[in-house]
Amino acid sequence: MTMKTEFAPDALAGRVILVTGASQGIGREAALAFARHGATVVLLSRSVKGLERVYDEVVASGAPEPAAVPLDLLNAGENEFNNLALTIHREFGRLDGILHCASHFYALSPLSNQTIEEWMNQYRINTVARFALTRACLPLLKDAPDASVLFVGEHHALHPAAYWGGFGASNAGQVYLTTVAASEWDMHPNLRVNLLLPGPVNSPQRNRTHPGEDKRERGDLADLMPHLLYWMSADSRGRSGEVLELDLRQPRG
Repeated sequence: MTMKTEFAPDALAGRVILVTGASQGIGREAALAFARHGATVVLLSRSVKGLERVYDEVVASGAPEPAAVPLDLLNAGENEFNNLALTIHREFGRLDGILHCASHFYALSPLSNQTIEEWMNQYRINTVARFALTRACLPLLKDAPDASVLFVGEHHALHPAAYWGGFGASNAGQVYLTTVAASEWDMHPNLRVNLLLPGPVNSPQRNRTHPGEDKRERGDLADLMPHLLYWMSADSRGRSGEVLELDLRQPRG
């Protein structure tokens, strides 16, 4: 299937989209792209200063005024997630999509050096928080005319390799989560859920996982945005339960 690369300025007009990990990297770039295409974005991150910067960028662009929600997903529980959903309902009356970008990574190391705490914390953010946040917002998503949940994951979710341990395993959990959610929601034609693995792109997380990598060997975040716009817009209606691997690297001559 050929990916659409051009979107009208109002492609997401009227939609309210929650973006986690919105203070940097893919989350920040996506929030700005969604806002430029008419969406009201709800920015979520544990970094207050980071949220303020992105909030100001969205406002300065002339896009719809966003909302900024500081929340530490590592320590958030039922009440925090439920309160977030209630706040979105109170402030906007709707939710049309969630882009899950928040992720947690320690370091590449052999299993013998990894701790229970590291595994638990990576699962907590990379898998459990994504489930819990989506569940809390599910009533709003079901009520939307067209709603999309998109998990942004990592290559090793599908390709286990030495030293990726808890990070890779917690990302593999997103594959299962996507499949189960799509199966359970198949009676809701207005609701879809998918998992996107961007491959190597220029992001803070890639800098941590591959510190010595030549940035010319990565894709640009700008090239990822059309994919995110597609999956969060009405263009992807009817496609659910898919796990998609990308490789946005440009061939070197």
